[in-house]
Amino acid sequence: MCNYKRRRKNDPGEDGLSSEREDARQNGSGTAGFDPKLIEPYIVRDPETLAVNVARAMENLGKAASTWLAPRERGEIVDPVSEPMTELVKTMSKVTEYWMADPKRTLEAQTHLMASVFTMWSRTLSRFSGAASDLPPEPPIKDKRFTDEDWQRNPFFDFLRQAYVILSDWAEKLVNEAEGLDEHTRHKAAFYVRQITAALSPTNFVVTNPQLYRETVASHGANLVKGMQMLAEDIAAGRGELRLRHTDTSKFAVGENMAVTPGKVIAQSDICEVIQYEPSTETVLKRPLLIVPPWINKFYILDLNPQKSFIKWCVAQGHTVFVISWVNPDERHADKGWESYIHEGIDFALDTVEKATGEREVNAIGYCVGGTLLAAALALHARQKDRRIASATFFTTQVDFTYAGDLKVFVDEAQIGGLEERMRQTGYLDGSKMAAAFNMLRASELIWPYFVNSYLKGQDPMPFDLLYWNSDSTRMAAANHSFYLRNCYLNNNLSEGRMQLAGKTLSLKDVTIPVYNLATREDHIAPAKSVFVGSALFGGPVEYVLSGSGHIAGVVNPPDKVKYQYWTNGAPVGSYEDWAANAKETAGSWWPHWHAWIEALDSERVPARKPGGGALNAISDAPGTYVLARV
Repeated sequence: MCNYKRRRKNDPGEDGLSSEREDARQNGSGTAGFDPKLIEPYIVRDPETLAVNVARAMENLGKAASTWLAPRERGEIVDPVSEPMTELVKTMSKVTEYWMADPKRTLEAQTHLMASVFTMWSRTLSRFSGAASDLPPEPPIKDKRFTDEDWQRNPFFDFLRQAYVILSDWAEKLVNEAEGLDEHTRHKAAFYVRQITAALSPTNFVVTNPQLYRETVASHGANLVKGMQMLAEDIAAGRGELRLRHTDTSKFAVGENMAVTPGKVIAQSDICEVIQYEPSTETVLKRPLLIVPPWINKFYILDLNPQKSFIKWCVAQGHTVFVISWVNPDERHADKGWESYIHEGIDFALDTVEKATGEREVNAIGYCVGGTLLAAALALHARQKDRRIASATFFTTQVDFTYAGDLKVFVDEAQIGGLEERMRQTGYLDGSKMAAAFNMLRASELIWPYFVNSYLKGQDPMPFDLLYWNSDSTRMAAANHSFYLRNCYLNNNLSEGRMQLAGKTLSLKDVTIPVYNLATREDHIAPAKSVFVGSALFGGPVEYVLSGSGHIAGVVNPPDKVKYQYWTNGAPVGSYEDWAANAKETAGSWWPHWHAWIEALDSERVPARKPGGGALNAISDAPGTYVLARV
């Protein structure tokens, strides 16, 4: 016995493990050898209950499938499934053709893959055997999908993770190194590869995700029962389309705990309502402020709640704030194009501001596509000698679409033609289609984690106001959306001086008023470089400012939160990279910087103004009625 104890302490034991490795195995560290304790959470203790719950989950899945099929069988929904699949196959076949056309290239691609697989296999065998490995250690895992420690500690899941990373990197390498592809095809191929690899991640399946596997075993499959029930509910809520739940929508209501800054709707056209907000200061800036939001989403992103509201903050600084609230269009608005949105939207709002305040000059803000429309309106106004807008501020707005990011994947003649054909049938593009496109830009963050949490874990989402707003989608009028895609994304007519509106050919060089151009560093919709390049197109002075974070959080960033930062470096000249490298960083929100810029242009103040100013009667309380329409 004494000899046995001495051997176990100092020498390799009967199973070939040193005491050091045995300690690692007993402690469950998994750094050497295989610890049998690692599989205990994955052992099914009650197979009968699990079988019953799997059957119940399948029953709920059947209900979900029936709910999805029913409107298609009735002809209410026609899915052009072949179109995106055809586009994907056609694009990826060009990449495959390059690598398969030359046996030498084929061998090169296979060799690269097999070398990576062999390294992974050797590392895994070393883990199982407990033997020391001469292979270099893996770099730290930065992918948030693989934060569970069993992705490294458990050899099975570690193998799956490594295999996934290797195959994903290999697929991206094939796209990046394929020669002879035009840039649009390469861009599409890279995008499709990211979508495929995001969908096939082992984190998205019960048996290949350690956390999902453990939870399924621990709950005897009850998570799947609830998840499939939630899937059926979400398809029913989308009337045959999957409406992926991102947040608990029961906790929010527009006009009750969102978009609650006091104000009145004082004018209404066929495509917009104009809201004027109640003042909260005794005096206000003489120049009113008109905000032109995007019609792709609703305006209350700038008035989410009192703590985050840019509108409320502007009112508190002494701005007389007017906001356009776009209609949620239907078949009646099919022919409403950009001219309509300018004349019945921006120009109508400018007329309203003048009637309510007596002021002809205004400061204007345009957000995202609302800013693109505003830029086109300014160029048209310059040709018409209309000088009512004295300064323009753009939030994450593109006027040049050369570097427009992944949304360009969806834009070519064939895809736009197919989209226009579908819009002709209804008069509009359904809001869910655009929302799905935006979500696909960040599928690993906005699609698959919510799919896993809701339908595989059976977890109810947490309430989050920003995600509620994001899910409150809008339709796009057919003529409006077609004009936007063709003149901006496809042909870049606005930046090239070819856009035509109201019989005029527009040039942004005619826009000579001061411009404040805000971009956000992590923007995936209006990339910061794209916004920077567009700054050079205006004919007047431009203040380019770069904010931290992305398309929404970088804009909706109240000063009292003390979050993120912004960069300034004067006029946007030279390259974006050089400008950013030499820019001055300032902690916190850019809002005070913008307000100081506005006051530097004209700081004159007048007594505070009430909505309508005695000339216009209130139609309804803010946020109005157009914003309440849901699709």
